Amino acid sequence: MDILRKIEILSGAAKYDVSCSSSGSDRENSLGGLGSAAKSGICHSWADDGRCISLLKILFSNFCIYDCAYCINRRSNDIERASFSVDEIIDLTINFYRRNYIEGLFLSSGIIKNPDFTMEKLLAVVKKLRTEYNYNGYIHLKAIPGANIDLIRSAGFYADRLSVNIEIPSEANLKLLAPDKKKEDILKPMSFIGWNILIGKEEKKDNKKAPGFVQAGQTTQMIVGASPENDFDIMYLADNLYKNYNMKRVYYSAYVPVTNDKRLPAINKPPLKREHRLYQADWLLRFYKFKVEEIIDKSRPFFDDDIDPKFSWALRNLSFFPVEINKASYDTLLRVPGIGVRSVQKIISSRKFGLLRFEDLKKMGIVLKRAKYFITCNGKMYDNFDLHEVKIKNNFLLEDKTRLGQLYLF
Repeated sequence: MDILRKIEILSGAAKYDVSCSSSGSDRENSLGGLGSAAKSGICHSWADDGRCISLLKILFSNFCIYDCAYCINRRSNDIERASFSVDEIIDLTINFYRRNYIEGLFLSSGIIKNPDFTMEKLLAVVKKLRTEYNYNGYIHLKAIPGANIDLIRSAGFYADRLSVNIEIPSEANLKLLAPDKKKEDILKPMSFIGWNILIGKEEKKDNKKAPGFVQAGQTTQMIVGASPENDFDIMYLADNLYKNYNMKRVYYSAYVPVTNDKRLPAINKPPLKREHRLYQADWLLRFYKFKVEEIIDKSRPFFDDDIDPKFSWALRNLSFFPVEINKASYDTLLRVPGIGVRSVQKIISSRKFGLLRFEDLKKMGIVLKRAKYFITCNGKMYDNFDLHEVKIKNNFLLEDKTRLGQLYLF
């Protein structure tokens, strides 16, 4: 098969995996080497739906012995199949990198023959890139569930990031939709990678020349909407992964119908709004010091379509507000809708030189259309709002609708 046709097939087959962020690695170039993966991350391009497209994102093969209901590459699907050789992947990576088409490699694969055989092929690619071609650019590699743990360990010394995709959040639905996969085959390498990342960091403290193990951390992906789990189930699983598996990032992928399997929901379009809400809630867990039980609970197992999770929390906890901008602590300010981490830092820094006004907050980039309901400046509110959940929500939605209408007319 022509190499261009292979690229077309195997890059298209890889687009459904969204767990490909490339920041976090500090691999440096060496004398005579090619590329580097700086700590600040590589330059990103973004698709219209927010997915990262800056890497050579490709499958080694779309042949697969598994028959997962939600996967376009399932063995029972009648699609054109293709596979690269190890050297073809390497040539593509090197040539695309030299032409500045890409900044790194994201490599996954369907399961060819068995997990070990597939993992051996992926390992051969990254090992040869590093040792024979002296390639120091970013590499994100899929760790194949069920593969020998020694193969995954070896891959961890060549790849900047490894990921094992959970895909279906509950074991019962995993058995239903992906009968060839086992929960333990996913969690075992995930746990192994997380533990060895911690060991690698400790070794680096004692010896800076110690080989780095998955320096950019591990990630995973959950498909949203292919199975009946609610947002409560998904967020509690994500929280567990962050706490117990040393997870760098959990990605959420809105289910895209690519097969006609009766086990899957009949939907016309992916639940992108729900995916967006999950990412917002995930952000609150990782950067805003929220606990998962504050964000969502069993009584409200799905996030509100109309307002983001932080605004929703604030409405349920109006006794916490209003907070005085000129006196509130860092952690308190983080809880205010419309105020982000950088904005909090600006507020803390700026108020050393004088009292802040609402005009000053606007200049700092604070989203007053959200924050104004929950703050005071020098004891005064932006407007004389009645702190009542329904009234605030209705007023916010009305203003938002009016603003969108004006933008549409413009």
